[in-house]
Amino acid sequence: MTLNSQKIRFFRRRIPSFECEPGCHDCCGPVTASSEEMARLPVKSDSAHAAALAALSCPHLGDTGCQVYEQRPLICRLFGTTPRLACPNGKRPVTMIDTRIEQQIYRYFVETRHVLV
Repeated sequence: MTLNSQKIRFFRRRIPSFECEPGCHDCCGPVTASSEEMARLPVKSDSAHAAALAALSCPHLGDTGCQVYEQRPLICRLFGTTPRLACPNGKRPVTMIDTRIEQQIYRYFVETRHVLV
């Protein structure tokens, strides 16, 4: 397991979860992910990427929601768990993410190469 894989695993375990508003996909816009996270996602065609970007959406968003929910990138997991990425529907975990962990995740974003999902 690479160091980045270890960091991703560490961060995933520390991002709190919560129940979303059914049918809401406000967090499913164009996002970036590390190469390590991208390797976990199914490859989408250039046309699927272009269509999603034109709609300001994610190529992994399907009719029933996120098609890669278990492998979704850290940025997707952060949505709604911090005031910086607040859910517009007011959904949130009982306890928001620890600010130190949040800062470590942002530092990880800066230190690793990220590409558009």
